Amino acid sequence: MLRRALYFVAPSLAEVREEPLAAPGEGEALVETLVSAVSPGTEMLIYRGQAPADMTVDATIVALGGTFGFPLKFGYAAVGRVVEVGQGVTGEWLGHLVFAFNPHESHFVAPITALHPLPNGISPEAAVFLPNMETAVSFVMDGRPVIGERVAVVGQGIVGLLTTTLLSEMPLNALLAVDPLPGRRRWASRLGATAVAAPEEASAAARALSGDRVPAGVDLTFELSGNPRALDLAIALTGDYGRVVIGSWYGRKPVSVDLGGRFHRAHIRLVGTQVSALAAEWLGRWTKERRFDVAWEMIRRHRPERLITHHLPIDRAPDAYKMLEEDPAAAVQIVFTYS
Repeated sequence: MLRRALYFVAPSLAEVREEPLAAPGEGEALVETLVSAVSPGTEMLIYRGQAPADMTVDATIVALGGTFGFPLKFGYAAVGRVVEVGQGVTGEWLGHLVFAFNPHESHFVAPITALHPLPNGISPEAAVFLPNMETAVSFVMDGRPVIGERVAVVGQGIVGLLTTTLLSEMPLNALLAVDPLPGRRRWASRLGATAVAAPEEASAAARALSGDRVPAGVDLTFELSGNPRALDLAIALTGDYGRVVIGSWYGRKPVSVDLGGRFHRAHIRLVGTQVSALAAEWLGRWTKERRFDVAWEMIRRHRPERLITHHLPIDRAPDAYKMLEEDPAAAVQIVFTYS
């Protein structure tokens, strides 16, 4: 059997290859992919050759072994249908719709333990948002927003928009969304931000939220832009004794942060966060499965599939990355199809 799979083969070069696929072994299933979602932040780092080539892709995901060196098959948001099962797997799995943290490819074999059945009422187009919704849930958990706080989210890509959506449900005093692209700012407003601003306007917007209150600035800032220069902006927006949650992964892009100004005297706390593992303070009561349950419920409640702007056949995947590179304002969420 042959499958079509997307490979990143060199900086700014992606291609779809045909390759053989073995039958499922014991405890495994063969899945025919229906849709998979592009995660622009991480995937564009890889596309541009900005991911650390010697770094393990993800030790917690079976399908993402190896390192970030080229050629690399990547992606982690696939939804498909189980079409064959190996020994030791009950036939009840046949025909089930499942989610998997799997690269962009038309078919894949995976351990049955790595497949997540879609909950009732959630479509494949909604289910592909599970990784980014789980990330947004994780960021909010680690940020710990408090009732009445002023909060800013710098970066309104997919994860930023989902984080803004979750924060909009909370009894905050104000929620500021920052992004250079007008289309993303419009989406942030629709999703519940009480104020939006371009980066060059963000400091004035944060001051306006504070009014004559002391201390000035926001209480909590999420830096989710993927742009190292935005970290200085996040710190600038944050008031004395506030905290900055750094959800961006910068890859090999150099990060130069100005810590010589008010940072130390303001006692601003920088919080690192990443979704692959739970922060230590949650381990006594939370598991990945519990966080998955929350993410599924947030998908059901907020319908992130409305953010999909492009359905592209997998054979046009190279065009998708070229578009994200040359005209990032053209797309919010790209989904690959496989029929």
